[in-house]
Amino acid sequence: APAETLPHFLLEPQDAYIVKNKPVELVCRANPATQIYFKCNGEWVNQNDHVTKESLDEVTGMLVREVQIEVSRQQVEELFGLEDYWCQCVAWSSAGTTKSRRAYVRIAYLRKNFDQEPLGKEVPLEHEVLLQCRPPEGVPQAEVEWLRNEDVIDPTQDTNFLITIDHNLIIKQARLLDTANYTCMAKNIVAKRRSTTAAVIVYVNGGWSTWSEWSPCNNRCGRGWQKRTRTCTNPAPLNGGSFCDGQPFQKITCTTLCPVDGAWTEWSKWSACSTECTHWRSRECAAPAPRNGGKDCSGVLLDSKNCTDGLCLHMLEATGDVALYAGLVVAIFVFIVILMAVGVVVYRRRCRDFDTDITDSSAALTGGFHPVNFKTSRHDNPQLLHPSMQPDLTASAGVYRGPMYALQDSSDKIPMTNSPLLDPLPNLKIKVYNSSTTSSSPGLHDGTDLLGGVPATATFPGNNARDGHFANTRSKALGSQHLLGVPQEHGNSTSGTFGYLGGRLTVPGTGVSLLVPHGAIPQGKFYEMYLALNKAESALLPSEGTQTVLSPAVSCGPTGLLLCRPVVLTIPHCADVSSSDWIYQLKTQSHQGTWEEVVTLDEETLNTPCYCQLEAKSCHVLLDQLGTYVFVGESYSRSAIKRLQLAIFAPTVCTSLEYSLKVYCLEDTPDALKEVLELERTLGGYLLEEPKPLPFKDSYHNLRLSIHDIPHALWRSKLLAKYQEIPFYHIWSGRQRALHCTFTLERYSQASTELTCKICVRQVEGEGQIFQLHITLGEHASSFDTLHSHHNSATTTTQLGPYAFKIPLSIRQKICNSLDAPNSRGNDWRLLAQKLSMDRYLNYFATKASPTGVLLDLWEAEHQDDGDLNTLASALEEMGKSE
Repeated sequence: APAETLPHFLLEPQDAYIVKNKPVELVCRANPATQIYFKCNGEWVNQNDHVTKESLDEVTGMLVREVQIEVSRQQVEELFGLEDYWCQCVAWSSAGTTKSRRAYVRIAYLRKNFDQEPLGKEVPLEHEVLLQCRPPEGVPQAEVEWLRNEDVIDPTQDTNFLITIDHNLIIKQARLLDTANYTCMAKNIVAKRRSTTAAVIVYVNGGWSTWSEWSPCNNRCGRGWQKRTRTCTNPAPLNGGSFCDGQPFQKITCTTLCPVDGAWTEWSKWSACSTECTHWRSRECAAPAPRNGGKDCSGVLLDSKNCTDGLCLHMLEATGDVALYAGLVVAIFVFIVILMAVGVVVYRRRCRDFDTDITDSSAALTGGFHPVNFKTSRHDNPQLLHPSMQPDLTASAGVYRGPMYALQDSSDKIPMTNSPLLDPLPNLKIKVYNSSTTSSSPGLHDGTDLLGGVPATATFPGNNARDGHFANTRSKALGSQHLLGVPQEHGNSTSGTFGYLGGRLTVPGTGVSLLVPHGAIPQGKFYEMYLALNKAESALLPSEGTQTVLSPAVSCGPTGLLLCRPVVLTIPHCADVSSSDWIYQLKTQSHQGTWEEVVTLDEETLNTPCYCQLEAKSCHVLLDQLGTYVFVGESYSRSAIKRLQLAIFAPTVCTSLEYSLKVYCLEDTPDALKEVLELERTLGGYLLEEPKPLPFKDSYHNLRLSIHDIPHALWRSKLLAKYQEIPFYHIWSGRQRALHCTFTLERYSQASTELTCKICVRQVEGEGQIFQLHITLGEHASSFDTLHSHHNSATTTTQLGPYAFKIPLSIRQKICNSLDAPNSRGNDWRLLAQKLSMDRYLNYFATKASPTGVLLDLWEAEHQDDGDLNTLASALEEMGKSE
């Protein structure tokens, strides 16, 4: 028989894991083998623990032996040492022994917590996304798969996904459909573990579309504007993507040539009489010629008529009537000459008694008013002024003890008073009578030619009869007018009686005024007019959408008055006009109490009933109708700025341990500060420092106020929070007045009379101001409070007639006569408007009877405080109108 070989293992024991408490089975099979035993961790396993099976190999016919053992969890856990539990088969034959591979037995587990879980992300479209996952520790090592909205991700099916060797998920290019919830799943033979869900949001940032075409110019004639728009739809923002950066529209100015209709020139002279007894004349359509789409002239170019009144020349010669006609013409001419001579003689006889001196004066606009030169009086009239005497018209009216009258002249009728405006007025003719010879008032004109009211400072010495006559005339005129009641609100209203010469109403300390130009009130009429600020708590200010109130609501009246030319209403505003993000509107209050739009600036048309001249701190409005008006604004790009002022008040007297500081946040207009000064005066407070400006941006951020650097050894703050806030909308709406915060401090002893601290006021994520205060308790109100009070009370409220205007009437008339007529070179009122920066909408002035007069009215309103005539003189000199 052949020699027996070494045992050969047909089946070796395999590594196994104990799941929970279930033992594992290790199997070993070999041939030829007389015996097979297991050795675990270097020790032989008890023979009784072996299960042996024998069988014959069908191919070789050799005996095959199989041995099986069980390994329990307890056996594995009882093993000490660093090495894992292992078992090995040893098989015997007559030729020797053979050992199998070692089979390791481990206890299987999977921990609950992931070493790293995926985190949610927001990513832009087409960007790469990395989601990291480190599964929990386990034996055997856990397998990882990713779920998207609970569906298993298969990178072989969707190549946009990639799972790395360290179990991370990569989205190569994020798509909108990749916005989902992602979960990392770890599992082995023991358990499954799920990570927290990570939300991936794929967002799209907005992109601008292309610009639209420019819109047509909003004015078909003259200067206007046109705009173009774009939308944030290329693409539209999605899933929280950012909105487009920039403006959705652009505006540019445009100028459209106005159509000029053609007009005929004057007819030419008649041609010589032709043999057909007719003559001709012609004209052309060239004064001006039609251009820019204007209409052609209507009518005929040539005109003809019979030149012998129907009788041909040879017929006249035959009848001999020419001599007869010539004689009649000569007789009529001689008769007219005789009548004129008789009229001159009669006129001179009637004027013989009026031996008076006529004074005449002229003044240059730039050099003030020059003294008047009186003509010498006639020696044959002892009642007139001495020929060597030079009257001083700038002196007090008391120098002249006689009545003074204004001649019926084309220039204005101005009574002589001690007003500072009585420097000699240009082209003003005045008759002066000696008081010793004149006791009555002959030649006194009707009161309609005088001032609309007598100023408080004006006097008429030696002429009580004139005053009485004037008062009677005015009262009669007023009696015929049905006037509304004048609002009486102390400090916030004023009124006056005005006539043809006009005047000015001013509410002191508020920046509000009403200019009534000369000629605005019809000749012979007198109106009692008023001007008032609506400060009542019940006054409802306009508030639509994101609009904000920029000025006080101002009433001027009475409403329904017949005005011959626009008046100028001046109201202060708190907009920062340096930022171009405002849309301005003027609104008026109807009889029902609702607010209606009058005009949106830069959108005027020929039907717009008013004109607004916007300046840095005030708005001058030309009005044809009196009523209640307010100036509002709206920010169209959330970057408009409103001007605020911050004012700090302290109590005048402090007898307790508590001491309060009030910080007011006011609109930067004079009326707002005046209102708070009056309020605090009644409450016993005074202004600590000059108010400080604060730019307040339309950004939805609140105003934050805080107090710092309090000497804690002597004082403590009773404010529980670190700061106080005034909500954004309370400030931005402009409907709430006297907004303030109070900082209440407490001193530890009555002996502490000094307080130093710092108050910071700033808009969140905006600009701010810091007040460094040093207060001595018990001192009187500061000079700031006294200064403001004196300034508010010292202003004249009513000015009448020429006292209200800077430009003398005669000079004004010369300017109007020179510039009203259109000039082909443009050197007319339009150039003056450009020089004075009043050319925003020229069509408004073009519709007025005297465009220059309206421009000068607006100039008067703008310069009511400085009254500097040099600016106007410089503009006229640049135009070549220095005369």
